[in-house]
Amino acid sequence: MGSASRGTTTEGSAPPVSEPTGTGDGTAPAARPLPRARAAAGQPGAGELLHLVRSGRATTRGALQEVTGLSRATVGQRLGRLFRAGWVREGAGGPVDSPLGGRPALRLEFDETHAVVLAAALETRHARTALLTLGGEIIAERSGPVAVEDGPDAVLGGLGARFGELLRESGRSAASVCGIGLAVPGPVDTGTGRVVQPPIMPGWDGYDIRTRLRRAFTEALPATSATLIHPALPDLPGFPDLSHLPVLVDNDANLMAYGEQHTHYPDCAAFALVKVSTGIGAGVVVDGAVYRGIDGGAGDIGHIRVPEGADALCRCGSHGCLAAVASGGAVARRLTEAGVAAASGSDVRALLEAGHPEAVRFAREAGRHVGEVLATVVTLLNPGVLMIAGDLAGTPFLTGVRELLYQRALPRSTAHLDVVTSRLGERAALIGAATLVVEHLYAPDRAEERLAALGV
Repeated sequence: MGSASRGTTTEGSAPPVSEPTGTGDGTAPAARPLPRARAAAGQPGAGELLHLVRSGRATTRGALQEVTGLSRATVGQRLGRLFRAGWVREGAGGPVDSPLGGRPALRLEFDETHAVVLAAALETRHARTALLTLGGEIIAERSGPVAVEDGPDAVLGGLGARFGELLRESGRSAASVCGIGLAVPGPVDTGTGRVVQPPIMPGWDGYDIRTRLRRAFTEALPATSATLIHPALPDLPGFPDLSHLPVLVDNDANLMAYGEQHTHYPDCAAFALVKVSTGIGAGVVVDGAVYRGIDGGAGDIGHIRVPEGADALCRCGSHGCLAAVASGGAVARRLTEAGVAAASGSDVRALLEAGHPEAVRFAREAGRHVGEVLATVVTLLNPGVLMIAGDLAGTPFLTGVRELLYQRALPRSTAHLDVVTSRLGERAALIGAATLVVEHLYAPDRAEERLAALGV
């Protein structure tokens, strides 16, 4: 995880925010029938059909009938609900693959423009906020300094204000926002969305992040915007105001891993990302879902004890942690002791980009320390992709990681392993946070609840 243990949170049965309608088209691979067990449990509803369309397993009415075993009329009824909600659109299909010709089947496609998501990635000294489509495309983005030690009330109030600015800049209404995702550099309780004993977030322990961020966003909007109903859905019963807007919170490394895997490595069944910045942590995605362990503590590699750090005091209060000898903060301290001005991981990154020889040497040594720990991680998880991200994720650090990783890990564990650097860069956590919101809101069961609340 980004700086400590992690988890995520959902909003339970909180009702959704309305979304406008749209039109378009799409394509799909060949469909596969649902397992018998799924059919025996009851007929697939509109949420299941939405999942089939979104995943590309079935993107025509005929394919949906084949996969689900539902009749043409029932498929039409289920799709009608999705059309009325504005979640699915239908357009012209591709060429007919038949020597007899004929009319191409209309293609079904998830309408990624019918709502938007707000996301924020909070770091110790910096924060990014963005407004994104449901497909992860950034519509508007802001970046600026923040001091996490100022406490949650002030920091989250500032993020809410930035969200309001993004909406005004893009011309979007508050009602088009279906949820908010937030990445934080600390451990998150899976049930409440509150950080738990975060080493680098003083004053945040147990704070109700979801409620404060939701309120800050609402306060940043004009009074008439907070409960604005989209014109496309003016009379639907059960339409909520922003007091029920879903807010999902997770650790930054979790969300970075989730964003990178979903965007660039969707076929990788075991994906691991290591973030090395102020602290060190890992995010793990298995079969498309973030693995968090029993209580959100999976991936906390920054606090694994290493022999080289026996006398090094970590910010968690213990001695000998990996983060105390190999994080961006640790490298910055070594540079300062060597007479080179560096106060944080971001300062180290700037020195590395300038090719400073001491920074290069210390970063490579830090990479070797991390690589030694990753040899065990790789042996345990057997990932297909190991991604290095964060302030130190450059050639010197990556070289050090590879030296020790391939030296210490069994050849069987690394035979099919790709060791790479981040592809989404500083936007990884933002995209991961938005993806988390979308996957939560449009999962089959949750989609059924939201459709019922919309009255369609």
